Amino acid sequence: MWSSHYPHSMHGVMAGFGPALCNSDFLRRYGKRLLRTARSGRNYEALPILRRIVSMSVTPELSVSELFALRESLQLKHLLHTLAREIGFSCWEACVRQIDARPASLLDRYRFELGQFCDFQTNWFPDMEVAQHWQRQHGGYLIAFGRQVVAILH
Repeated sequence: MWSSHYPHSMHGVMAGFGPALCNSDFLRRYGKRLLRTARSGRNYEALPILRRIVSMSVTPELSVSELFALRESLQLKHLLHTLAREIGFSCWEACVRQIDARPASLLDRYRFELGQFCDFQTNWFPDMEVAQHWQRQHGGYLIAFGRQVVAILH
């Protein structure tokens, strides 16, 4: 049976994203990283980030294609608002006031995106209910990733 606890033996910690970083600082650094990627010339990297901004209604007046044309004008505040909304806050200002009091596991989705769980086997599920049913039999550490859920097996 796999453990259902946080996998403490992560090896793939990226520079600047160590375990001592508070949640708000982690989100700021992650937001800066997303901003650099969104502004880059690589369409296959920029478009998923732009879709996230549009889906969180940070720029409700723009479609993804319109935002793509204007991506050089993106600012860090756009990414911070996107991240705040993705984790359930109405805006970055509300998030930054409360996020440091929340468990670090709230940001595991972003750690997963950074490859910090790459040493572990993963199983994907369409939603939390299916994942929890599977977890009761097999264990694993669950991370919500949008509407989907990934089980980290260690």
